Amino acid sequence: MQSGLGVKAARVAIVVALFAIWEILSRTGIVNPRLLPSASDTLVTLGDLLQRASVRKDLVVTASEVATAFALAVPVGALIGFLIAENRYFAEVAKPLLFFAFSIPKSIFLPMFILVFGVGFSQKVGFGFFSTIFIVIMSTTTAVESVKVEHLTVARSYGATPMQTAFRVYLPSMLPVLLEALRISMIFNLTGVILAEMYASRDGIGHQIATWGENFQMKQLLAGVVMIAVIAIAFNELVRWVETRCSHWRT
Repeated sequence: MQSGLGVKAARVAIVVALFAIWEILSRTGIVNPRLLPSASDTLVTLGDLLQRASVRKDLVVTASEVATAFALAVPVGALIGFLIAENRYFAEVAKPLLFFAFSIPKSIFLPMFILVFGVGFSQKVGFGFFSTIFIVIMSTTTAVESVKVEHLTVARSYGATPMQTAFRVYLPSMLPVLLEALRISMIFNLTGVILAEMYASRDGIGHQIATWGENFQMKQLLAGVVMIAVIAIAFNELVRWVETRCSHWRT
């Protein structure tokens, strides 16, 4: 318990130290304050931005796009990954192709999404889906392969139905790996949606960040970066908390 508190205290200390260094670099003029506004000024600006209705609206837009893309990519990717892992021949054929596809930078396909879907909700959701599904497929395939064969053999020998096998053998064994995959997938999903908003969009927090950058509004730009970072970290920690609660499922 004490060691856990010590680790958390060390993490907090590192974050505080980074903000202190940021503040010192700006306040002392080591870095031009126009290029790097102080941490305190950035946090004040963040508070002001969150009071603006337009910024809150853009956050809602981005959240809806991220949630929709995630809700589509995870079950579709999980189903495809499960089917690949369950068929040895198909796995040998498809897995190398998936790794090839995963290695290609997804951003080069963004103009194609704009041409096909236009500039709007479907374009950003589509690109978020595309950015996420490959990591979900690969993670699900790995999770299925992590299930012990003897557990499946015992379940089937006792006459377990495919549905019972899925929920009582596959899911408990796969859940820790899948939760880890969810954390990683959300990073790709959020990155894809923000990138799509920055590239071509009329709304969303990514569009706002791009506008602040183009207009050299560094306080607003850094405040937007901090805002996105806090949201991403909050989701990451939420999944980590669920993961610790479900860790006893792994056998």
